[in-house]
Amino acid sequence: MKRALIAMFLAAAMMLAACGGGQTAQPTAAPAQPTAAPAEQPTTAPSGQQVTIRIWHQWDGAYLTAIEQAFRDYEASHPNVKIDLSKPEDVSNALNVAIPAGEGPDIIGWANDQIGQQALVGNIVALNDYGITEDFLRSTYEPAAVNGVIWQDKIWALPETQEGIALIYNKKVIGDMKLPTTLDELLQMAKDFRAANPDKTLVCNQGFGGSDAYHVAPIYFGYGVPSYVDDEGKVYVNTPEMIKGGEWLAEISKASFSEQSYDICKAALAEGKAAMWWTGPWAIAGIEQDGVDYDILPLGKPFVGIKTLMLTRNAVERGNAEVALDIMKYFTSAEVQAKLALTNKTVPAATAALKNPEVAALPTLAGFGAALNAGVPMANTPFASAQWGPVGDASVAIWTGTQSPADALAAAAQAIEAAIMQMK
Repeated sequence: MKRALIAMFLAAAMMLAACGGGQTAQPTAAPAQPTAAPAEQPTTAPSGQQVTIRIWHQWDGAYLTAIEQAFRDYEASHPNVKIDLSKPEDVSNALNVAIPAGEGPDIIGWANDQIGQQALVGNIVALNDYGITEDFLRSTYEPAAVNGVIWQDKIWALPETQEGIALIYNKKVIGDMKLPTTLDELLQMAKDFRAANPDKTLVCNQGFGGSDAYHVAPIYFGYGVPSYVDDEGKVYVNTPEMIKGGEWLAEISKASFSEQSYDICKAALAEGKAAMWWTGPWAIAGIEQDGVDYDILPLGKPFVGIKTLMLTRNAVERGNAEVALDIMKYFTSAEVQAKLALTNKTVPAATAALKNPEVAALPTLAGFGAALNAGVPMANTPFASAQWGPVGDASVAIWTGTQSPADALAAAAQAIEAAIMQMK
């Protein structure tokens, strides 16, 4: 009966998605950590009777083809293991029904910002109890990726890829100008560029003038803000560092376009009206189609979204934890992720994959890899849902000059704190 109910639920979720009920995920960008060592090789899964490991994931499109092959390769070397891949459209609700009924996946492939919520409801288990240590994480994966899978001092996932934003610049427009190395230098360069080119802007960013806490994060974090809100619900929005970032936004608004969006910035970069575009890897295909001769400049500290693999309590209950964890270590290993990076042009979380000579030779992956190395992981606490609107609205008020940075950010902090109090 339970299997029938789960099947009915998943079928309904997929029908809703087909009718437009699916949600499009937002892009998912700390102190320096010890230098990472080459990734540890995954252990061999136990041999014996046939084991089926179910993975619910969010991969799609052309990306999925190479990922499916990686799992087929694992099956080929582990004949007793079969890996079943499924992509529920409403994965959150599907998990909340399936896992208590014992019908959920063994592994969840999902973004790190889901960790806190999934841990709270008991859908996933901490990996510390299964031999995964922080020393292993820090010697294997990139700093932001490591920090992004730790919640409440426990490890809840293994990171596979990273995503975030960096400055993509038009080499023809930049010419022989010296590239900035700090946000202060970038601001002065923007003022000088605008003075010499009144109809152009040095930097285009869809977060400039919009309620968008994600795209302005490199500025705030670049001035030392550790995160907008932490695991304990502490808010860092009304701080001297955050106000410094707000003052930077207020100043660059005087040397920028009054309106900025993804499409405006894309066209401006292609037409030479913007020298730089603060955006992510998702924009590269369009930039190349426009024929822009570009390069990537890491600057500030972006939010880093991390795609991860999480171990479910169903895997433990079925006795599948050891095999499932072996698959997780295999898939997030440097060898597999380097191969996927070369095919899918994704930025690996495994440090040794980023240092792979073939991967490092690709300017896009090297550039974004360097930017994300200095970044701040997307918050994995449930409290993070309170940050987006207030920080975005404060940034608009700062940009338009309707409020001073200090006043706008004080109001934002109060709004976030009030929302968090409702959650506790």
